[in-house]
Amino acid sequence: MSGGGSRIPGFYRLSVEGRRAELAARVGLSEAETATLEGGGLTSGTADLIIENVVGIYSLAFGVAVNFQVNGRDYLVPMVVEEPSVIAAASNAARLVRAGGGFVAEADDPVMTAQIELLEIGDGDAAKARLEAATEELLSLAQAALPHLVDRGGGARGLEVRTLPGRVILHVHVDCRDAMGANMVNTVAEALADRAADLAQGRRGLRILTNLCDRRCVRVSARVPADVLATSTMDGAAVRDGIVAASHFAEDDPYRAATHNKGIMNGVDAVVMATGNDWRGVEAGAHAFAAVDGRYRPLSIWRAVPGDAADADLVGQLEMPLAIGIVGGTLHAHEGARLAQRLLGVTDAQELAMVVGSAGLASNLAALRALATDGIQQGHMRLHRRSQGLAGVAGG
Repeated sequence: MSGGGSRIPGFYRLSVEGRRAELAARVGLSEAETATLEGGGLTSGTADLIIENVVGIYSLAFGVAVNFQVNGRDYLVPMVVEEPSVIAAASNAARLVRAGGGFVAEADDPVMTAQIELLEIGDGDAAKARLEAATEELLSLAQAALPHLVDRGGGARGLEVRTLPGRVILHVHVDCRDAMGANMVNTVAEALADRAADLAQGRRGLRILTNLCDRRCVRVSARVPADVLATSTMDGAAVRDGIVAASHFAEDDPYRAATHNKGIMNGVDAVVMATGNDWRGVEAGAHAFAAVDGRYRPLSIWRAVPGDAADADLVGQLEMPLAIGIVGGTLHAHEGARLAQRLLGVTDAQELAMVVGSAGLASNLAALRALATDGIQQGHMRLHRRSQGLAGVAGG
């Protein structure tokens, strides 16, 4: 990003107009782009082209989280969310992580998976062998179905055959480049289904992508010096140890893990929505990944490193699947989504995934720090009461 980075002390104290002016100066927004922040970037006419039975526009608040530094680069992180405290908490946590060097992230190649279900198979193992022997042929068919993607450096990357009771499942792994990739992957599934059924000597069944995109994961780590975690009533080491204890609780108990992961998704979903991506697909993939070994687990863990030192840093690590893109879908029609990506300044889908994952880990840190100190309600309810007060004014 241009013009001063993401560290903007007192940003929350500015008026709405003041915040817009600050963003415009830092990112170089045009008057038209700045005006989009007021209107939301979507008209009824455009909405009618996106979904069915349109009767109007339902608005959500568009905010910006500050202080984020990922792999040494500053980002102003757009968030669309209805829940109070999410943006404030993420910004504050990003400031704490910044003191430890910022977030460090990596993302897998943007590979999505098509599933082709093959039914009425007499011998599953024999069908599996025939499909695997035809790998080159099937991959050629997949490439032919996506010529434009191949031209951009993407395309089919491999096959996998799984046998399940009563069926054989063919997975086709497709590098979608900068798109989320659902339409591309579904196209491949349709293109290969008949030939796959012939090879398996069965009948084709369902043909669709899986949202458990475990070949398209993001991994984020954060280090926080213990002293910056301190509050007015607790020293940093005590806060650190409380966060680590909360992490162990989530690792031991799926009931706690569900809420732990919800805290992560507060940050993830808000950025996914702002950038015009499919938050429902991201949610489905995240929770399936959390339970992939048969037991629901947290998507992040926190530890004191080194563990035997009184002044040990707090270190967090997150891994989750994240299928998002910077082209296609809503971006063609939604000016607000395009503006969100403009604010971020990301250049490819993997970079966006790393920022989104960092927002998730920041939101998780903020929630655990609150739980380990004054409790989650204090800050959350203060902002909640503010929005309730607005509702009272509107209702009066």
